[in-house]
Amino acid sequence: MLMLLFVGYTTIWAMFNKDGVPQHTSEDISWSVRFKSLKKLLPIVILIGFVLGSIYGGFTTPTEAAALGVFGAMVLAALTGSLTKKSFIDSLLGAVKSACMIGFILVGAHFLTLAMGFLGIPRALAEWIAAMSLSPFELLLYLTILFVVLGCFLDGISVVVLTVAVVMPMVQQAGIDLLWFGIFIVLVVELSQITPPVGFNLFVIQALTGKNILYVARAAFPFFMLILLGLVLISVFPEIVTYLPTTMSQR
Repeated sequence: MLMLLFVGYTTIWAMFNKDGVPQHTSEDISWSVRFKSLKKLLPIVILIGFVLGSIYGGFTTPTEAAALGVFGAMVLAALTGSLTKKSFIDSLLGAVKSACMIGFILVGAHFLTLAMGFLGIPRALAEWIAAMSLSPFELLLYLTILFVVLGCFLDGISVVVLTVAVVMPMVQQAGIDLLWFGIFIVLVVELSQITPPVGFNLFVIQALTGKNILYVARAAFPFFMLILLGLVLISVFPEIVTYLPTTMSQR
């Protein structure tokens, strides 16, 4: 659902902003050549399928599957002749720089989390919402606002950890499906990660692109609205979330 929303928005944006779209080559390439070129992607598709299949098959954790993916990518690079000492060192340094950058962001977010946890702000806000005796839709609306506001200052995991003890009894009492609420939380947390001033994903994109953080925030705003639209859709049509798990569990 989110993929279709993002692709649809990007397509419409590209139709009205042709100057911002990379220019494609005017060379006329036959369909036979295109299909033959797909063979080069087959090893990568197999690698992706192996990584995801090992997770969904229960053979590996996501962390272990990531390590297998890196190993598989190195094997493919070696087989295709693109793995050299220089390319290996460059990719290793790039990974270290990205990991250190993300690590520093997490350290800063952790200090802020400790400060807000010590002050009891997230718990106080959650208890304030609990005392309102809201309907399920009103509860979801207020929780969305709560998580987005907290996401302006905390990382996603910290938002959930600091509020779940108070939020979960409210959700169960309102009769909201916990599986559905889990997906709801994931979307809301992702929503909160692109909200300034401490939107975690904004800093990652800013570091990778070198653009001003305000420019990144403006560019991310349409996707903020699309995720918000996704929240509305799964609230109005909860079967979007529950249909597949329910069908699989019945079988």
